[in-house]
Amino acid sequence: MQNSLPTILIVDDEEKMLAMLRNYLEQDGFKVITAMNGEEALKLIKADSYISLVVLDWMMPGMNGLDVCRAIRNFRDIPVIFLTAKSDEVDKLLGLELGADDYITKPFSLRELAARIRVVLRRVQKPAPNEAVQTDRLEQGDLTVCFDRHAVLKAGKEVLLTPTEFNLLATLAASPGRVFSRLQLLEVALGEEYAGYERSIDTHISNLRRKIEPDPANPLLILTVFGVGYKFGESL
Repeated sequence: MQNSLPTILIVDDEEKMLAMLRNYLEQDGFKVITAMNGEEALKLIKADSYISLVVLDWMMPGMNGLDVCRAIRNFRDIPVIFLTAKSDEVDKLLGLELGADDYITKPFSLRELAARIRVVLRRVQKPAPNEAVQTDRLEQGDLTVCFDRHAVLKAGKEVLLTPTEFNLLATLAASPGRVFSRLQLLEVALGEEYAGYERSIDTHISNLRRKIEPDPANPLLILTVFGVGYKFGESL
């Protein structure tokens, strides 16, 4: 039977860091497992379907965090939070482009990490609130959004979306034609705590388009409303 506590996988090549994070998160109500390299992490993720979230160090010898995140996205939609000493906007956006759900820059407080984990887990456990949804699914061309199953199909085949990507798509698709500002979408995707990161929505939208649009360079499903935000196309 699945453990009632959320299971967090921490991946870091520093033993002291692993021990510190594990001790704190376990005291804070999480079940924690650890890995010291990317290869070990991928084996654990493939073997344990109950892992709720991955806390992933960016800079590791051998298979670095970016490589691990890219590999995870090939077979699981499990949430990923990067731990990184890189504070440049370009680096942060690169992590998001590869499918990370959040990132936290070193040095950080353990309390902040635990809070970020809870925010991401809430997004996974609760689909984005959409009062306009009056059906369990929406079909647009060859795209099907199953709100009840938290799943997306393209031409009958399931598309792996991160929890952040699904919440964004579900919000837009639930109200075709309605324009959402970046700030509105940010609150759905990351929570109001991240009001300073509006432009990160553009990266998530770009990832979504690559996965669901017939031609991502000329989108028909997720449309840009210049100077405002985005909307879901009313017809295809």
